[in-house]
Amino acid sequence: MGPPKQAVVLTALLLDGNRPLSTEVLVERVWGPDAPDHAARTLHTYVSRIRQLLEPADGPTRLHRHRSGGYLLELPEESLDLHYFRQLVTRAAELDRADPKRALLLREALTLWRGQPLAGLPGDWAARARMLLIEERIDATIHWADAETRTGNPAAAIGPLTELAEQHPLVEPLAAALIRALAAAGRTAKAVDQFLAVRRRLVDELGVEPGAELRAAHRDIVRQTHEPDEIVPAQLPLDVPDFVGRDAEQQRLHDLARTAVIVISGTAGVGKSALVVHWSHRVRRRFPDGQLYVDLLGFDPAGTALSAADALRNLLISLGVPAARIPAELDARAALYRSVLADRRVLVVLDNAAHERDVRPLLPGAPNCLVVVTSRSQLPGLVAAEGARPVELGLLPPAQARELLSRRLGAQRVAAEPAAVDRILAACARLPLALTVAAARALLQPEQTLARLAEQLHAVRHSLDAFAGDDEATDVRAVLSWSYRALTPGAARLFRLLGLHPGPDVAVPAVAALLGEPIGVAERQLLVLTRASLLSEHRPDRYQLHDLLRTYAGELVRPEETAGPLGRMLDHYVHSAYAADRILYPHRTVPELTTDGPVIRPADHAAALAWFAEEHQVLVRMVGHAHDTGLDSGAWLLARGLTTYFDLQGHWQDWVLTQRIALSSATRSGDRVGAAFAHLNLGQALTQLRPEDAVRHLRLALDGYRRLGEAKGQAHTHNALARVLGSQGDPREALRQTEQAVELFGRVGDQDGQARALNNLGWYHTQLGECDRALARCREALRLHRRIGDRYGEANTLDSLGLTYHHLGDHDRAVQEYRAALDVWREIADRYNEAGTLGRLGDTYRSIGEAGKARKVWERALTMLTDLGHTDAEQIRRSLDALG
Repeated sequence: MGPPKQAVVLTALLLDGNRPLSTEVLVERVWGPDAPDHAARTLHTYVSRIRQLLEPADGPTRLHRHRSGGYLLELPEESLDLHYFRQLVTRAAELDRADPKRALLLREALTLWRGQPLAGLPGDWAARARMLLIEERIDATIHWADAETRTGNPAAAIGPLTELAEQHPLVEPLAAALIRALAAAGRTAKAVDQFLAVRRRLVDELGVEPGAELRAAHRDIVRQTHEPDEIVPAQLPLDVPDFVGRDAEQQRLHDLARTAVIVISGTAGVGKSALVVHWSHRVRRRFPDGQLYVDLLGFDPAGTALSAADALRNLLISLGVPAARIPAELDARAALYRSVLADRRVLVVLDNAAHERDVRPLLPGAPNCLVVVTSRSQLPGLVAAEGARPVELGLLPPAQARELLSRRLGAQRVAAEPAAVDRILAACARLPLALTVAAARALLQPEQTLARLAEQLHAVRHSLDAFAGDDEATDVRAVLSWSYRALTPGAARLFRLLGLHPGPDVAVPAVAALLGEPIGVAERQLLVLTRASLLSEHRPDRYQLHDLLRTYAGELVRPEETAGPLGRMLDHYVHSAYAADRILYPHRTVPELTTDGPVIRPADHAAALAWFAEEHQVLVRMVGHAHDTGLDSGAWLLARGLTTYFDLQGHWQDWVLTQRIALSSATRSGDRVGAAFAHLNLGQALTQLRPEDAVRHLRLALDGYRRLGEAKGQAHTHNALARVLGSQGDPREALRQTEQAVELFGRVGDQDGQARALNNLGWYHTQLGECDRALARCREALRLHRRIGDRYGEANTLDSLGLTYHHLGDHDRAVQEYRAALDVWREIADRYNEAGTLGRLGDTYRSIGEAGKARKVWERALTMLTDLGHTDAEQIRRSLDALG
């Protein structure tokens, strides 16, 4: 095209093709406002050369002098890519937004683009024209992405949008379009990360927050994952009564409140939690979008800290995200958490953190949020990598320690015995926990002098080893010992026995079981311990021991009183678990168990699930605790009672953990029945996680049941083996295993087992293409299930019938059977099997060309399976990808 300025002339004429351009306009575009005097003559030379360049071209392209005195380049509209591009965009704009042709036209328009427009042309006009053309391309790409999304094909737009967004990272409508496409394609976590990245760049480079369109795209993502009614959490525990001192630390917290993360560290019992709770109440109005509180249990004596994944789940639920929509993967949960908090001003208190790794996923990443962490560790990794600001908490200064006693006991009483107060402060090592316990005791005995209290503290100062330390100044043994010895005999006994409980908390009926007393007695003793500051009611009717106090209580329990309370407590959990399990699975054969102690008997299916969920952590710990204390029979019995709940709710990791413990207990005690059952359940749990290991355990279970001559156990194991072998792509062997199960169930007269095995036969016949046989078996199974009222078996069989009709090509009947199965799965709250039926229903919809319905049910299935952490989620993702 000749010299650069000549190329600018040609470009100017092309961009305004078929319209005359005056000499003045062309001169301004080429040379700018400070054009030289000879510019017009040079322009004429350039035009002459361009005319010579165009002469050999085919078609009616012609450059000539216009009667207005300027120049006109005549050319057919379709001969210029820019003109053709604009025609296609205009035609697309005239169509309805849901018209599939709109996406086709815009896709064709965008294929005309090759790299940067007007590349290499100099001058301000060329730069302005270049930017306008880029804006046209961006606008067209955004409209095309919208069109593809509306026709069910958002994934096609992600690549081009990503490429453009990388080139133009501060163009908010482009970023919003990419976020919407990612979310529509099911890549919610990536969409959230994209929003946060753009927001950070806008703040860092331009000093502005995202505009309305970008915020709207972000809000749409959040609405996909939680209820439309926004919940404003207010989770701070009650403010500490009579909080004293820490003025310097509170002022430092005020000074640091504009930072992102604060770490408060100090020794156990020094008052870290009290300080952060008290200060948080003072500043909570600065955080109008809520205050979140999580106890991470980092120093729990049982060694079971709250994982970051579980903490995120709790936080997301607190923020209004439905449990079924919370992803299973830690990174995805963290991304959703950051998304929900991105536009909010929230205070997050993370209490009792042990490690940096427990905290990092819980950091919002939003500048308007503040995180305050408490820990016995200084958490230097957070200080170094995340820029956390440290606040170190030491012992109370003498004046503040004295003031604490004055607030609790009254200034007059403290002032009357200054020497005794000094001795109490020394015995308590100026540790707030110890001082609080001592003050509580003094309040309960107002007639006793403080001098007597000081004598009692010093008299037992060296009598305990549980709280011995190298630094005598922080030895709180005397305070705790004295507080315990001052309890009534009944309360003291309960305090000791609570050291037998595995934690993390305990409900009133379990306390009654520990004591071997009625509920009313347990409640009265709990009240005594609570008033003495030795116990806290952290939720209604659920109690917690401070970690130091639990350790101390465990040291106090007497050998002769261990066996009875442990056995009663285990009985309570075993019998309650079996009572709840019978609600969830009425046809399960369970051992006959009797007890005189308190038992929770849920009224219905929902209540049974709620009890299991409430006691979940306690029950898992209790299985391990029973094993560790030698209660082998109780360990495997309790583990057995948890299997239905774990299976229904998809808690396969806990199912595996408890069954491994059960197997160890049964093997150690020589209980062959328990060992065979543990192998069977371990195999069933591992089917969802590691099929090869599942087969090994199931074959061991089968061998064990054969040695015992136990036909029903063999039948259940054959059924379980069939399930895992079928999932590994061997339906013929699965069919053979199931036929053995049918025969064995029939031999022992187990109608429920036989019905389930018949249904499984139908399933494998379908997989082998033997649909007539499948229908016969499934119908027989359905009759049996309905006769005995087995809703789980009924849903399973309806699902099998749906699959069989699908294979027969009767898709309407398949949809009917699948929908009937879904109704029952939802009734009995079996999320995994509901997801499986949804997946197969989507297959049927796809087969009849109902892509929209298929996508809808597959997306629901994907949400459930992702929440459960199940590998089946990948197959659903592939099915969704196959839709485009």
